[in-house]
Amino acid sequence: MATPSTKPTPLLKHELDIVIPTIRNLDFLEMWRPFFEPYHLIIVQDGDPSKTIKVPDGFDYELYNRNDINRILGPKASCISFKDSACRCFGYMVSKKKYIFTIDDDCFVAKDPSGKEINALEQHIKNLLSPSTPLFFNTLYDPYREGADFVRGYPFSLREGVHTAVSHGLWLNIPDYDAPTQLVKPRERNTRYVDAVLTVPKGTLFPMCGMNLAFDRELIGPAMYFGLMGDGQPIGRYDDMWAGWCMKVICDHMGWGVKTGLPYIWHSKASNPFVNLKKEYKGIYWQEELIPFFQSCVLPKECTTVQQCYLELAKQVKAKLSKVDPYFDKLAEAMVTWIEAWDELNSAGQNSEKKPNAAAK
Repeated sequence: MATPSTKPTPLLKHELDIVIPTIRNLDFLEMWRPFFEPYHLIIVQDGDPSKTIKVPDGFDYELYNRNDINRILGPKASCISFKDSACRCFGYMVSKKKYIFTIDDDCFVAKDPSGKEINALEQHIKNLLSPSTPLFFNTLYDPYREGADFVRGYPFSLREGVHTAVSHGLWLNIPDYDAPTQLVKPRERNTRYVDAVLTVPKGTLFPMCGMNLAFDRELIGPAMYFGLMGDGQPIGRYDDMWAGWCMKVICDHMGWGVKTGLPYIWHSKASNPFVNLKKEYKGIYWQEELIPFFQSCVLPKECTTVQQCYLELAKQVKAKLSKVDPYFDKLAEAMVTWIEAWDELNSAGQNSEKKPNAAAK
């Protein structure tokens, strides 16, 4: 039976970095101060590197701009997007911590139905530190939460669960809609708070949003590449989608889980749907072929590390998606460059030794 812990959630102050991509002063951190101040921040400045980004006093942080990315990665900096929030994945690469939480600078502290401020980071930590159940769905959702358990008929052999690699949070106020949906529902706001966490089943893809996301960097970090987007690329706003599809295929192969639901943040700013449409329109067209590609993607059993899985994915992207658009040849090459750069900066082998979960076999 599940035995939810009543112990306080570990804060992981020395095991977690907060990664924030931005083009502006980070005044939004003042609202997050009670929750974020104990942690180290990695700020990835997008756009003009000569612009000075101001960070409120009292935060422990390091800030990287495009000049820093070019200096640290050299020619391999070509794999990091420019003028797109996809640049955040550089922060994942340079972090040395076990866990990552990433949030956008237009996201604020939400309140639950009782009016209490939500500590989103604490809930992400709870999600990551408890197992996932991708192999058999529990109708009470997360059985490891206090007050829940496995329901009658759930196989006892699967109740141990598997490692949780990713915790995907949601948003109140401005929903994460694509441009066409924004245009037909310009005033729609998400006011529905669902007090639930569930595991995304094995074999099921989902649209991953990068604005309220946490993951176990040591488990799945090399797969969290947000692609080539923004300046000089024919597409934008599909960076987190691409990472989510790649990550989920690899998690399914390795036997790890992905949770979605709590925590909520308050998404304060609706982006311009006409600007978004210009960035997204090819992605909206391409996704009808991309999703079947990922749904049918099979990784060979010889792939026993995330890096091997990701390089195999890059090979399949090049072989099967180049007919969709030449962009995917370029993206496949960038995927390989990303892994090379990751391994150069993380040469201790902490990620390469992660083996599949026994439940995957």
